[in-house]
Amino acid sequence: MPLLVGTAEFNEQEHLTIGGCDTVRLAEKYGTPLFVYDVAHIRERARGFKQTFNSLGVKNKVIYASKAFCCLAMYKLLEEEELGCDVVSAGEIFTAIKGGMSPKNIEFHGNNKTKEELLYAVEQGVGMIIIDNFYEIELLSAILKETGKKQHVMFRITPGVDAETHEYILTGQEDSKFGFDVNSGQATQALEKILADERLILKGAHCHIGSQIFSAEGFLAAVEKMLLILNDWKKAFNYTVDVLNMGGGFGVQYTEADDPLEPEAFVKAIVNAVKGQCELLDYTFPEIWIEPGRSIIAEAGTTIYTVGSQKVIPDVRHYVSVDGGMGDNIRPALYDAIYDGFLANRISKETPEEMRIVGKYCESGDILIKTIELPPLKPEDLFAMTSTGAYGYSMANNYNRNLKPAVVFVENGQDKLVIRRETYEDLIALDCE
Repeated sequence: MPLLVGTAEFNEQEHLTIGGCDTVRLAEKYGTPLFVYDVAHIRERARGFKQTFNSLGVKNKVIYASKAFCCLAMYKLLEEEELGCDVVSAGEIFTAIKGGMSPKNIEFHGNNKTKEELLYAVEQGVGMIIIDNFYEIELLSAILKETGKKQHVMFRITPGVDAETHEYILTGQEDSKFGFDVNSGQATQALEKILADERLILKGAHCHIGSQIFSAEGFLAAVEKMLLILNDWKKAFNYTVDVLNMGGGFGVQYTEADDPLEPEAFVKAIVNAVKGQCELLDYTFPEIWIEPGRSIIAEAGTTIYTVGSQKVIPDVRHYVSVDGGMGDNIRPALYDAIYDGFLANRISKETPEEMRIVGKYCESGDILIKTIELPPLKPEDLFAMTSTGAYGYSMANNYNRNLKPAVVFVENGQDKLVIRRETYEDLIALDCE
């Protein structure tokens, strides 16, 4: 029987296990830093969203936000779980299709889609394009005219709703680079332009109020605002949406201090709010789409590091360096993101000490965890940093010409390499002498 320490499982050798796999053995096999994804957790979260919608009898679509983490194996998994995906570049479209995603289940986002990207999306048969600005209306319309095609579209509006989150991941407010602003009348102008273009088949409206949101209140306010806007358009243009896309941003637990709602609770709150507003306004109940990314993948991921040098400054700080850092997780430096972690290769009964976990990159800001209490660590110990599944590998970089880590999927005691570790030859593959 595995030992339980907190919410982590350790085997008889006192090694952390994930998905039934010994992380010490994974580190020996694949090296560190290493991203380890618990596939069962991903499936559970994905099914939780869909099953809740279905239990409520609501026509829906759950669309995974690729930017959180994507690779061929991830798209294959999404197709198995019958989820769609949203993409924000031609590269993500290419990867999704190569990974087995049906183009009709792909939704294309972005505030500055290029002509080449839009043409590629149209040619590949991408199911939905979310129009973000007036320039894009003109660009897409011209492409459709040239190709003789029609395209299902939605358009993104900023309803003027703020969410309790970091400024850099706040997107639903009036002052945002995304979408058509409502208060200035731009959203209404966009609606008129899209409705007037016979090649653009308008399916509905989209909004996204931010990320890492713990409360349903922001979504309830957004639903209320969106339905009032849609009802005004019904009166003015005799137009009702088929689909209301409420975006994503559902919060996850990075540390014990985080207390997010379960995904099912967000779904129920949104559905009930839409039903209530539709009944109040006598508006036809639409199909509801959501775009979870972080809430499906974040807690499924753990990064395994090897401990290296340490520096103790008496009465000031104890630094512990690991063999990764801001190259595989830039979020602490970018957002002041807070993570948790623990010793992975042994269970220690020694008195915990306060320390700072830092990376190997040549920046003072390369800090993974500012303050954490851990038992004394030794060189070659393994440190597991939890909930790193979202925006870790997807934002990874080669700063200081360090190699990007490998990524492993684990399920039912089986491990599968899904992204190999980079090599030095990979680093210079694009260089020209």
